Amino acid sequence: MTRDAIRAFFADRQIEWKRRDAEALAHGYTEDSYVHSPMFGNLHGRKQISEAYHALFKTFPDWDLKIEDLLIDEDRVAQLFAVHATHVGEFMGLPGTNRRFEIHGVRLCTMRDGLIHTERRLYDFTALLIQVGAIQSKPAN
Repeated sequence: MTRDAIRAFFADRQIEWKRRDAEALAHGYTEDSYVHSPMFGNLHGRKQISEAYHALFKTFPDWDLKIEDLLIDEDRVAQLFAVHATHVGEFMGLPGTNRRFEIHGVRLCTMRDGLIHTERRLYDFTALLIQVGAIQSKPAN
C-alpha cells in the first residue's frame, strides 16, 4: 500500500468510528487478523474483532475516538489517539456508572492486502479503570 492509500484507509475508518459501525470497522481487518487489546485480550479473526467492537459500543455508546497523529513506515502504521466516552453498560462485572473518562494511546498496525493484519493497542488501562470506578487509587505520599 502506498502512504496515500494508507492515509485514505484510516480517514475512511474515522468515519466508521464516528458512526460507531462495528461491522464496517471489523471489515477493515484481514480474515486471519490479530488484535492485542488491554480491554478485550487477544482476538483472532474478523468475527472476534466484530464481537469486540459490538461489546465496546454497547458498554460505551458515545465512544469518541480522535486521531492525534498517523505515522507510516512502509506497511506499519502508528495511530496516536484520544478517547472520550461514558461508561453505560456492564464492564468487567461493574454495572454502568455513567462516569466519563478520557484515555490516550496508540494503535500499532501492520497492513496486508489493503487491510489491517495485526494491531496492538497500547493505552493506560489502569487509568480507565480508575476513571470508571472499577478500582480506586490512593494519592502518592
